[in-house]
Amino acid sequence: MSKLVEINFDGIVGPSHNYAGLSLGNIASASHKGDPSYPRAAALQGIAKMRGNMERGLAQGYLLPLPRPNFSLLERLGVDEDTDRALRAAAWSASSMWTANAATVSPAPDTADGRCHLTPANLVTMLHRGQEWRDTQAQLKIAFGDRDHFAVHDAVPPSFGDEGAANHMRFCEGHGSRGVEVFVYGRPGGRFPARQHEQASRAVARLHGLDPAACIFIEQNPEAIEAGAFHNDVVAVANERVLFTHERAFADREGAYDTIRAAFPALEVVEVPESAVSLAEAIKTYLFNAQLLTLATGEMALVVPNECQESAAVWSWCEHMLAGNGPIRKVIPVDVRQSMANGGGPACLRLRVVADPATVDARFLLDEQRAERIESVIAQTWPEQIDPADIGNEALAKTVIEAREALLAVLSLDELA
Repeated sequence: MSKLVEINFDGIVGPSHNYAGLSLGNIASASHKGDPSYPRAAALQGIAKMRGNMERGLAQGYLLPLPRPNFSLLERLGVDEDTDRALRAAAWSASSMWTANAATVSPAPDTADGRCHLTPANLVTMLHRGQEWRDTQAQLKIAFGDRDHFAVHDAVPPSFGDEGAANHMRFCEGHGSRGVEVFVYGRPGGRFPARQHEQASRAVARLHGLDPAACIFIEQNPEAIEAGAFHNDVVAVANERVLFTHERAFADREGAYDTIRAAFPALEVVEVPESAVSLAEAIKTYLFNAQLLTLATGEMALVVPNECQESAAVWSWCEHMLAGNGPIRKVIPVDVRQSMANGGGPACLRLRVVADPATVDARFLLDEQRAERIESVIAQTWPEQIDPADIGNEALAKTVIEAREALLAVLSLDELA
């Protein structure tokens, strides 16, 4: 009998990781535009985070960098020497590292056909991300190729923006139990784009064969989007019975809690008030863009970026929480500074898939041997530093391509070359 567990699939940071500031509404990305990036350090930080979960006894997987530079995109845009450099930079973007945007995942207990369903996000709001879904889908079809257990869909048509699991939460008594799925959408018209369209969320729910009674659609607080919470996972994260959220995450705070509780009475809300941690500080430190995990002991742990520990307000609140008798019993800081500088915390870097690991292609599952192989390739082939002026450089393009090919070879995934 299959054993369903939560597997975190982290994105391996690609060798073209750079700070081009392409993401409108992402405060961190905009503020670091033009800075030098450090792809090797970024990738090794990501592997260290994965190792941490593995050492805690959790199932850990990964997705690989997509082909960059994307010469097909450059050709379709007719990019030449006089073209806006942002268009060239889009074709070099390593943003697929944030696998929370790779897809929306509905585990087998929730679906009509008893299979785990995955729909790649179309990411159409941003050019540098909208190019990703077909290459992402190619990986998903290999990793989750067992059709008795998985169904991998096409992306929702681009009329409706879909940003994947970053705007999706699931509540359940245990990861392998039947759950209630919550889709958070934004309304357009603000200063920054609301990237998740309600109709995209509703389409995903239908495609996955979810019970309408176990689906909830909630509007994100426009104030949160204006403040830089471009995805819901910047202001709220869920795990099993627990919703860890900022007071200003949802447009109708009490209505959101009441609606979830009506479908899932066991809900436990851990709310951080504005008076303790401002919305701006929550977004700056990515307190909520954390991995909320159930450990082997049954305890819940919150894996947060180091920036949380460096904020007096955030860390004081975390210590206050741990001193109480709430459901979150540990807070674990990790170093993902290279990702944070581009607007992605621990939660951005992972896609949660509830499945039996035995049904997943083992080439996408991390163990000690694969971790060492990946680290070795990164240390030997990933660029140490990329300056903004380097984007478009032929020698760098060759280095980036060869680095990715070396990783594919060592993981026996040459079919993705």
